[in-house]
Amino acid sequence: MMTAFARTVILYFLIMIGLRLMGKRQIGELEPGELVLTMMISDLATVPMQDFGIPLLAGVIPILTLLALSMLLSQLSLSSLRFRRLACGTPSVLIREGVLQQEAMRKNRYTLDELLEELRGQGITGVEEVKYAVLENSGRLSVFPWARNQPPTAEELGVEAREDAALPVVLVNDGRLLRRNLEARGLDEIWLRKALQKEGLVSCREAFLLTVDEAGRVTCVKKEGRT
Repeated sequence: MMTAFARTVILYFLIMIGLRLMGKRQIGELEPGELVLTMMISDLATVPMQDFGIPLLAGVIPILTLLALSMLLSQLSLSSLRFRRLACGTPSVLIREGVLQQEAMRKNRYTLDELLEELRGQGITGVEEVKYAVLENSGRLSVFPWARNQPPTAEELGVEAREDAALPVVLVNDGRLLRRNLEARGLDEIWLRKALQKEGLVSCREAFLLTVDEAGRVTCVKKEGRT
């Protein structure tokens, strides 16, 4: 029992470290090589996890080899444009100035139904409304409508736009003070106590969420009573 537990914990953290090295991406945003690597690592991890007759190193060494290979290929992609095109491919234009590029669709095995579904998902009902549609390496479709089909900007309307948005920083998360964020914002606990008192709170433990943005605006959500 302890052997199974130890193997599972080791392989779990090894896979988590490997996926962390690949960067913050969702499954739909993975490059083909990254998707293959993820599937191979998961398969390699399940074998020594289920079969105790197989040494743990028989699963760890291939996983480490794949991660090292992935990092090497990533470095090569950064240093060589030619290798990057070979390993990751290049984006393909599926719609150019409202005209379907049928050859590009056939090359990428991208059906008309898939294209129309993606367009509808972005609020576009017809191909003629699109100036460019680019199939990215991740498989995501980037759509650029004609200027006449885009909503007008404040500059085009001659309206002065106010930049009200400011990035908030979390200072209290579920009753816990994030001291590093407090110091990074240039604040101290004296300021925090005053902010809590304005919200009718005595301590951080009574706050579920407390944020402050770049303009100094405080947002506080009190903890609800637990039954």
